[in-house]
Amino acid sequence: MIVYDFYKNGVYVLFPHVITLAVSVLLLWIFYFTDYKLTDALLIYKCGPLRGKIKINSIKEIVVGKTLWVGLKPATARNGLIVKFNKYDEIYISPETNEMFISEILKRNPEIKIVY
Repeated sequence: MIVYDFYKNGVYVLFPHVITLAVSVLLLWIFYFTDYKLTDALLIYKCGPLRGKIKINSIKEIVVGKTLWVGLKPATARNGLIVKFNKYDEIYISPETNEMFISEILKRNPEIKIVY
């Protein structure tokens, strides 16, 4: 559709091309630039336009292998991790390997409850 030039009543219609290109760029941005970093005090996530930081000390529980159906999901895969933090906040992430991520975060805060 991007290459195809079509006319309607003799006027060039650019709108479908712009929409298709914008959606394609957004999907590629999400797919290739999803990243999670652990520092000593923070879990930093980036997924396209979604970015944020979570204090590791505020994380109460991590649920392994489930999918969050409603809420913030900066992830590109299923069967990731649901990170529960503060009092009622949840976020779904999908690191490359769940086990390695859990072991690294437990080194920083061993009080986090892991639910399988």
